[in-house]
Amino acid sequence: MDRRRKPVKTRRRYDASRRRERARRSHLEILEAARERFLRDGFSSTTIHGIAEEAGVSVDTIYKTFGGKSGLLRAIYRHGLAGEGPVHAETRSDALQTTETDSRKLYQGLGRFSREVAPRAAPVHRLIRQAAAVDPRMQVLLDALDAERLERMRQVARTLDAAGHVRDDRTVDQAADILWTYTSPQLYDALVETRGWTAAQFGSFIADALTAALAPLR
Repeated sequence: MDRRRKPVKTRRRYDASRRRERARRSHLEILEAARERFLRDGFSSTTIHGIAEEAGVSVDTIYKTFGGKSGLLRAIYRHGLAGEGPVHAETRSDALQTTETDSRKLYQGLGRFSREVAPRAAPVHRLIRQAAAVDPRMQVLLDALDAERLERMRQVARTLDAAGHVRDDRTVDQAADILWTYTSPQLYDALVETRGWTAAQFGSFIADALTAALAPLR
C-alpha cells in the first residue's frame, strides 16, 4: 500500500487589493463621466443611462453605488473638496492648522487651499443651486451640503481659536461665519466667473481677507 501523501491542492489566495483598485478606478471613472455630462448638458438633460454608457458600467451599478442624480452630484462635489494629489485637502488643512505657529502663514495656507479646491467644487455647487430651483430633492441636497460646510468651518474655527490664531474680539461662532463666507462657492463665482479674476488672485484675496478679519492684532 502506497502511503505517500498526495499533494494537497491549495486554493490561491484571492487578491482583494486588486479588486479594491478596480473598484476605485471604476468609481472615479463614473464621477468623471458624470461631472463632464452634468457641467456640459445641465442637470435636466443629463441621464443616468448616458453617464453609464460613457463610464462603461451598467445603469444598475450607478444606482446601487450612488442612488441616482442627487447621490452622484453629492459624490462629485465631495470629490472636488479633496483637491489635488493623493492626500485629501481637508487632511492637509488640518495638519497645517495644528503645526503652523505663525497666524499669517496659516491664513496664507488656507488661501492656497481655497484656490486649489474652489475651481473643482464651485461649478458643481452652482449646478446644484440651479437644479434646486426646480427640483425639491436638489434643494434638500443643497441645504445638506451648506450645513456640512458650516459645521466644517465651526470645527476649523475651534481649532484656530484654541491655537491662538483668532483675535480676541472675535468669538468662535463669528470666526466660523467669516470662514464660511470667504470660502463659499458663491464668492468664487462672483469674483472668478463673473468678474474675471484668476484663481491665483482669488486665493490671494481669501488669504488676505482671512488674515485681516481673524488674525490676532499685533
